[in-house]
Amino acid sequence: MLEELVHLDKEVFLFLNKLGSSEWDGFWMFLTNKWSAIPLYFLLLILSYKQFGAKKMIFLVISVVLMITVTDQLSNFFKYGVQRLRPCYDPEISHLMRLVKDHCGGKFGYFSAHAANSTGLALFFTFLFSSTYKYVGIFLIIWAAFVSYSRIYIGVHFPLDIITGMAVGVLFGWLFAKLYIFAIHKYRI
Repeated sequence: MLEELVHLDKEVFLFLNKLGSSEWDGFWMFLTNKWSAIPLYFLLLILSYKQFGAKKMIFLVISVVLMITVTDQLSNFFKYGVQRLRPCYDPEISHLMRLVKDHCGGKFGYFSAHAANSTGLALFFTFLFSSTYKYVGIFLIIWAAFVSYSRIYIGVHFPLDIITGMAVGVLFGWLFAKLYIFAIHKYRI
């Protein structure tokens, strides 16, 4: 059963990865770059300040930093615990795929920290802004899906790496949003 799932994951990866073309490579490389989202983070800071004020916004930033740290470290724990090779290191398919980046990254890829972090961030703010900025949540979820897919496109993650990362992001985005709301009410921040 597990072998069949891994085989299917590789087939789906090759299909999705080969959909790419050199005309779109720059777009997906830009999207997968963590620095490309700085304007989005700045916008989220402004909206957070408008909705919550300075004191709660500072606590919100601390919450987001903790959430990203947790998802990132959990991803590293799984990468070295599971030790599933990234597609670009997998001898079975590495010669069949497109590697858009000039390097592959770390040897292991299960699960994607990019997918976990972007999805966690998207769900955290979607939950907090649901009553005030409804369309921001929709945009953030679409953004997280694109960032997650970019990891398959450029050739560094399998679909199951992405799906697991997104599931972890959903869990921690929801959990940290709940903890943030609980803390600001309990401690009257």
